[in-house]
Amino acid sequence: MVKNLNDKVRYIGCDDLELDLFESQYIVPEGMAYNSYLILDDKVAIMDTADARKSDEWKANLREALAGRKPDYLVVHHMEPDHSALIEWVLKEYPSLTLVASAKAIQMLGQFFEGIQIEGRTLAVKEGSELELGEHKLRFIGAPMVHWPEVMVSFDEADGALYSADAFGKFGALGKCGFYGRDDDDWACEARRYYFNIVGKYGGPVRTLLDKTGKLAIRTIRPLHGPILEDNLSEYIDLYNIWSSYAVETEGIFIACASIHGGTMAAAQKLAEILRAKGARRVEVSDLCRSDFAENVEDAFRHSKLVVAASSYDAGVFTPMYEFLHRLQIKGFCNRKVGIIENGSWAPSAGRVMKEMLSTMSNIEIVEPMVTIRSRMKAADIPALDSLASALL
Repeated sequence: MVKNLNDKVRYIGCDDLELDLFESQYIVPEGMAYNSYLILDDKVAIMDTADARKSDEWKANLREALAGRKPDYLVVHHMEPDHSALIEWVLKEYPSLTLVASAKAIQMLGQFFEGIQIEGRTLAVKEGSELELGEHKLRFIGAPMVHWPEVMVSFDEADGALYSADAFGKFGALGKCGFYGRDDDDWACEARRYYFNIVGKYGGPVRTLLDKTGKLAIRTIRPLHGPILEDNLSEYIDLYNIWSSYAVETEGIFIACASIHGGTMAAAQKLAEILRAKGARRVEVSDLCRSDFAENVEDAFRHSKLVVAASSYDAGVFTPMYEFLHRLQIKGFCNRKVGIIENGSWAPSAGRVMKEMLSTMSNIEIVEPMVTIRSRMKAADIPALDSLASALL
């Protein structure tokens, strides 16, 4: 797809509607966009490439947009392969072109392209470096660990464009979800799932980047995934401020349940019923065994409180819950109240393991009582569930 963003800037990215798993782990029912841009000024700059899966389409888009001109620069904001797979081809296709990237990105080139010839063909940029193209001038801003160490973003004052790398990205092909943010019916849903599962561990670096870019007169954000953002930028930035500070976006209780034969799920559903009867504004229950793990991670970060309900298994905890809590550990889950329901037919162990895993996370308050179910919920278990509900509210 080639699209004119203004008289000198073209979109040359590609939609991937056949991808089953992004990063071989995240389901993408609406596909994925690999965004790339071209600035046609006195000097011509390619802004990132694309994934190898879309090699032929991207090359065709580039040639169409160039319309016979030769590029002077290839700007590499991020070395992850879904954005950098065609770097070597560009260098061979355009022998006079200079590759512009952070020193760390240039160092990484040999890791991805064995024997790549870059002598005399690179320009290392750092915080505050500028690249003159004519009317357009790129100012580079360091964004290490958002979410790789070599990442830079760039700002073009001529049209107020922030080329934000993976920041402000989302799942979904543009042909499915809309080319601009205003065309996207629910940008926040898939942007949130993308953020917490891919970038979320690095809230500190994201906040540092937001502090730097907050001083710029940004009129449009051009990420490497997802729609271009132009209208109501404050709404997108406000969400990123909430997400990167691990603050609460939605007041409510997310109940994550891993049940083997249904007994634990019955207790989780009963707790939800009690919470709603007591006036809880929002209660969401998810079956960890049958739902998208990335959505469960997203919902845990989104809500103000979490309840984990799981069966005991092999003297530990049922594996879907272990996987869920492990993902929360590595993604930096913190600053939440958490309730626990365990089930065990002869030697309940799930509660102990869940407590141990939660104890490794920062500023997690375990809400008492921990409720223990023996095989099936009974009338005698309701008072404990009621007490837990009251403690959560």
